[in-house]
Amino acid sequence: MSHKNTDKRIYTLSEEKPAKAVVKMGVPLIAGMFIMVLYNLVDTYFIGLTRDDYQLAAVNLAYPVMMVMVAIANMVGTGASSLIARCLGAEDREKAQQTLTAGFMLTAFNSLIVAAAGLIFLNAIVRGLGAQENTFGYTRQYVRIILIGSIFTMGNYSFGQFLRSEGSVTYSIVGMIVGTIVNIILDPIFIFKLGMQIRGAALATVIGNASGTAASLLFYLSGKTLLRPSKNYIAPKAAILGEIYRVGTPASLETLLSSAAFVVNNNLAVNYGELTVAAMGIAQKLLSLGNYIYQGFAAGTQPLMGYNYGAKNYPRMKAILRSGVMIVTGTEIVLMAVYGVLAPMLIGLFTDSAEVTAIGAKALRNVMFILPFVGTVSMCRMSFQAIGKPLFAFVITLIRQLILYIPLLLLLNKLFGFDGMLKAQPVTEAVMMAVSLLLLDRFITSKESGS
Repeated sequence: MSHKNTDKRIYTLSEEKPAKAVVKMGVPLIAGMFIMVLYNLVDTYFIGLTRDDYQLAAVNLAYPVMMVMVAIANMVGTGASSLIARCLGAEDREKAQQTLTAGFMLTAFNSLIVAAAGLIFLNAIVRGLGAQENTFGYTRQYVRIILIGSIFTMGNYSFGQFLRSEGSVTYSIVGMIVGTIVNIILDPIFIFKLGMQIRGAALATVIGNASGTAASLLFYLSGKTLLRPSKNYIAPKAAILGEIYRVGTPASLETLLSSAAFVVNNNLAVNYGELTVAAMGIAQKLLSLGNYIYQGFAAGTQPLMGYNYGAKNYPRMKAILRSGVMIVTGTEIVLMAVYGVLAPMLIGLFTDSAEVTAIGAKALRNVMFILPFVGTVSMCRMSFQAIGKPLFAFVITLIRQLILYIPLLLLLNKLFGFDGMLKAQPVTEAVMMAVSLLLLDRFITSKESGS
């Protein structure tokens, strides 16, 4: 790796114009995350071609298991990435290297625990997901295979975060792209040619993630990265582990609480029929395109905020935040308009059922109203994690999921039925945008004034 390439990465973090830096760090991630949208949609699409709406519902019911894996990977990925970026900003390369090695070790250990615990309690998990008579067997098959391959799902996610923390954004998306291409190729082979149906979809997902994990590892082994894991640091220091968990736990809780909200949502939806679960699953997968756009910008902003916090460049942090909010909000408004116009056609790509299409279009046209708000919430939350202030990130998570969204979901469902359910999330995100911006702006202002 050349010195010139190293300087280019550090220049983007430290001196690039804020709007250009946000775009440069965020757009490659969005491209990669768009590929990840295909990852989510491809199972739904090919299972939809079986013309079995119960298998389609089962893929949606199983999704929180993937979310839990991502939550735990995110705890290590976010915690380690935050510390790496701050160490680079403070020019402490050795500690950054130690942190990266600790991140690798923790990811492997946590994935083994998840697989063992999940398989032991498999039937209880599937029942808790909301699977009923027609969907229990399919959901169990899918979840079992996903659990066995947990090391690949979690590795693919966290290793990409480690690469982003040093400014290697392009390398970080290769794993996503490779994994998705493999999944797209294998899905029709396993589901139809080999007759494995939903088991084939799960197996293709696992092999896809394994391919993505291998791609990220190759970058580290080839010496193209700024940092590399080292056998000299294989026994992590307690202080580094403590910092990873201190910063990463709120990030993990955000995804875990989102997963819990997803389960509550599915358990409420199943009261309106299992086909409603299938329809809402398609709508949520389509909405994930918008989710990945804001997550891409937020994840791209994270190392920018962490580096400049480490360098004590607070005015640049504010400029990055302003640019990020404007870019992400404008992009999401455009996408929302597309969903509003094309909702029935988009849902119809995944099912021949007129009932599923009608319910799915209605769901998409309601839930899409989160898009102008949710990007800012995510950007503020990830900024707090990036600068090593997890308590603020935790406050945002707690208010968003436990105090607002889940209670609103239950209340509006009780008062207005299915229509009420669909409006709970947009109301939550609108409130949270104001709360999150206020918290972060006040924090940075207090640092500028030296208080």
